[in-house]
Amino acid sequence: MNAIHVVTGAGPVGSTVALQLAESGQQVRLLTRSGSGPEHPLVERRRVDVSRPEQLDAAVDGAVAVHHCIHGSRYDARTWRAELPVAERHVLAAAGRVGAVVVFPESLYSYGPVDGPITEDTPRTATTGKLGVRTELLAQRAASGTPTVSVAASDFYGPLVRNAHAGERLVPTVLAGRTMRVLGSLDQPHSFTYVPDLAAAMVRAAATPSLWDSFLHAPTAPPLTQRELVEQVAAAGGVPVPRMSAMPAWSLRAAGVVSRDLRELAETSYMFTRPFVLDSTRSQELLGLAPTPLATGVKETVDWWRSVGSAA
Repeated sequence: MNAIHVVTGAGPVGSTVALQLAESGQQVRLLTRSGSGPEHPLVERRRVDVSRPEQLDAAVDGAVAVHHCIHGSRYDARTWRAELPVAERHVLAAAGRVGAVVVFPESLYSYGPVDGPITEDTPRTATTGKLGVRTELLAQRAASGTPTVSVAASDFYGPLVRNAHAGERLVPTVLAGRTMRVLGSLDQPHSFTYVPDLAAAMVRAAATPSLWDSFLHAPTAPPLTQRELVEQVAAAGGVPVPRMSAMPAWSLRAAGVVSRDLRELAETSYMFTRPFVLDSTRSQELLGLAPTPLATGVKETVDWWRSVGSAA
């Protein structure tokens, strides 16, 4: 009987991890509050609220790995601090009781604003807002007796990715020929991580005990500017390059005085007003993985958007 791989959350990362595992012949137990998630003969979908410890023991029974891919119900620090640490504590405890490693998809928020490329040695010491919450979560994992791996990625793109700078804000707009307005700058280099590459790194890390209790970078292609990304999406879609403009970060900060959502978005606007480059060279060597070429990833992303009919 195959070992069980538990995945929590059915967003783009959780769904992609679940499908990669299932397509490789692994038995997957996918936990969500709604029982949603991708359909596959090897994916068992269960209705489980991972913030409720009384539901977790049965859910992780027999697991060799837990891929913890949930996110906060709202994109702000107050919600994250209320929801994420407690859910992680329960998952770590339940996984520890069955001897499973817990693998986390992680952002680059804990690094805070940086000068130069971000490597695994760059200090992760951010203290404020959502950035500080991610630092606190990393400290909680490090203090746990359960083995963990955190795999950090830059801004997502790829199939299933909707709520992201390179998701529904960009791809359908470009394919429809509408003016593309980006945050920050059109011409600063920025790293984008292809979600299937993040998922592959998480799966490989879970299966490699020598990588447990470490912090890795997901394989990520060389950076490009937002202008270049728009041009690549247009080329992959066979459409003209649309008009482009940039929204300055100060406009978000000003609007944030009256809008909580824009205030939270402005907190990370530094990533788009200056070079923001993720260096995954060392982690690629440890994982034995390479990033998907950007042209390939963009083409698969465009094809997915067209398949779901959201970019007519």
